[in-house]
Parts: sequence; C-alpha cells; structure tokens
Amino acid sequence: MNNKRILFLSNGHGEDTCNGEIIKALLSLDINLKMAAVPIVGEGNIYRRLGVPILTPTRTLPSGGFLYMNPFVFLQDIASGLIGLLGKQLQMIWKQAPHYDILMVTGDIVVAAIAYSTKQPYIIFLSAYSSYYEGQLNLGLILPYLLNCDRCLAVFTRDKFTADDLKKQGIKKAQFVGTPMMDNLTPTGVNLNLDSESLMIAILPGSRLPEAKNNLILLLKLVEIIDNISNQKLQFRVAAVASLMVELDEIAISLGWQHQNGILISKMGLKVICDSDRFADILNAADLVLGMAGTANEQAVGLGKPVITIPGNGPAFTYRFAEAQLRLLGSSIQLIGTKPADDSILHQTAQKVIQTLQNSNYLKSCLKNGKERMGKPGGSLKIAQFILETGFLKQ
Repeated sequence: MNNKRILFLSNGHGEDTCNGEIIKALLSLDINLKMAAVPIVGEGNIYRRLGVPILTPTRTLPSGGFLYMNPFVFLQDIASGLIGLLGKQLQMIWKQAPHYDILMVTGDIVVAAIAYSTKQPYIIFLSAYSSYYEGQLNLGLILPYLLNCDRCLAVFTRDKFTADDLKKQGIKKAQFVGTPMMDNLTPTGVNLNLDSESLMIAILPGSRLPEAKNNLILLLKLVEIIDNISNQKLQFRVAAVASLMVELDEIAISLGWQHQNGILISKMGLKVICDSDRFADILNAADLVLGMAGTANEQAVGLGKPVITIPGNGPAFTYRFAEAQLRLLGSSIQLIGTKPADDSILHQTAQKVIQTLQNSNYLKSCLKNGKERMGKPGGSLKIAQFILETGFLKQ
C-alpha cells in the first residue's frame, strides 16, 4: 500500500515525546508515510518540530493533564475551556480518522477510548500504567474491553512486569519491547564545560510553567545548601525547557542571585549553568540527579542515575505524584519529605545527596535497577516495525 496514513493521539508531554520517537523511527523505515497528530493535552510542540500536522485546536490547561493528582484543578480546566476544547477535538478526530489507515495512541484509558470510538484499527502504548505501582494493575471494566477489541492490534507496555501482569489478566496482546522515552538520550557530544575533577549534579525542574519555575527556585535553594556543606568539589547543570530560560532573570531576583547569559550566580559565587537544548548530554554526564519531573526522572533512572527528589506545590509534582513515581521506579529514587519542601526538608535532602555520592554500592545498584525498570533503548523502532508490518497487514 502506498502512502500509508497514520494518526497519532497522545495526552501529555511525556506521551508526545514517546510518539515523537516512534515517528522518527517510522520515517527512518519509510519516508513516504503520511502522518498527523492530535495532542489531547498541551500544545503538541514535539509534533510541530517534526513537521507532523496537528489536526485540532490545542491549549495548555491548568492541570497540565494531571487531573487525577488534584480533582480541584479539574474545575480550573473546565473554566479554561476543557469541555469545549475536548468537544472540538473529538469532532475533528471522528471526521478525520476514516482517512487514516491506523491510529497509534499513547497514554491511558482516555486515548484508548477515543481510538475505539473512531471504529478504526489502533495500536496502543499504555505509557500511563505500570504494575509496579500496586503489584497488579486494576484494569476496571472498560479498559480490558478496549484492549481486547479486535481493532486493537497490539498493547505495548512501559515495562516487562506490566506486560506479564496484563497477560495473566487476559490481555494476550500485551508485550514489552522497550519504552520510546529511552530512545532520545544519545549525547550530542556538545561541550558542557565540565570540570573533570568535580562531580556533576543535574537539575530537572520539569517542563510545565509556571510550576517548573517554582520547582527550580526550590532546587536552587537546595543546591546552595549542598554547596555549603559538601567537602567534595561539585558542579551543577540545569536541563531546562526553552520557556523556562526566559524566566531566569525573575528567578535570580527572587533568590537574591544574579543571572548572566544562562548562568545563575549565588550570593556566595556558586555558578549554576542552565541549558535548554542539552538534556541528553547533561543527563548522561550526571553523577546524580535532583529531579522534580515526570518523564525526565524516568529517563534518568533508565540511564542508571541516582535520583533524589522533593515534593513541590504542584499541580503535577506533588508528594502524591512523587510517591507514586517512587513505586514505579524503585530504589533509584530517594524521596525526601511528605509535604512541599521547607527549609528542614531541604537540609535533610542536602545531607542525603552527600551520603549518596559516597555510597558506591548504592550507585552500582542504580545501574541494575534502571535496566529492570525502563529496559534497553530501541523500543521506538520495534513499535514502528510492528505498525508497518503487522498494522497494515490486518487491513
């Protein structure tokens, strides 16, 4: 079949990232594919950068897609036009889906249900679920029906443990081939200007504003304490989204720091370098990660890095989210505190950072745990091959 047509659905920044990796893998296999996307949450900038047209209106909502973490934010989403936006998106999806051969959906029950409602064949990457959370997934009544439907050609999971659990629960199509979020982490080789005699700590404040700005302020306070109490030589790098770089002046002012060309300078002269386009390089070079992020924390764990985290004010990275992430990612994550971090929690965290950097056995165990929880790279290519070989054969 010439000019195979694939429609991508996703509902979150991490989900957009995964679909973006699958799109890149597909294009490496077949340059003539016709693709379009519908990001249910957010602006879908990853699709735009790849030149994939977006079929529906987009908008960044107050919850950032984290409704389940704080039901009250749902009311803010409604006030911001959630119902009208979703209605327009559904109308366009139903209108356009018949013009596509197959849907590739990444996310949770919401995108699975939308894919089912189109009456088109679909493949799903269940990025939002893992049996590591509770030991066994509670699928409810609707999700098994959506996954066992004849038009659902495959169910890809984010880890092997979940695939095995789903198969035991009767979802025979479940399989784990690797998670696409591990496929965009090859260093570019850019010079990070690192001091070879100093350990490097990466700072991941998240991707959604204004929350990422608040998280970075909190993490910079932590960095200041770490630098004051550490006997080791340390250096710090922030992996920021482009929209956060614009806020560095305000962030510096709020802390009594200075900002010069992406470098934040503390009152004691500590320099923290911020970059918006060096995520993979920073993560690979890090000896330890201070993370208040979703997907980025998972990627850090997958690379074998120790991640130390503190709860923020949300709406996304709250104690509830961080505690669930701890269950998902296991021993590589150390969560300090059960409430939004105050001075006491920051001092405890700083001590934990120093202890962790000196614990060679623990650091080795993070390498093993990362492979178990996140798998090896290459998942995007395997999913892309499935789409092209199996997806279209079923037509």
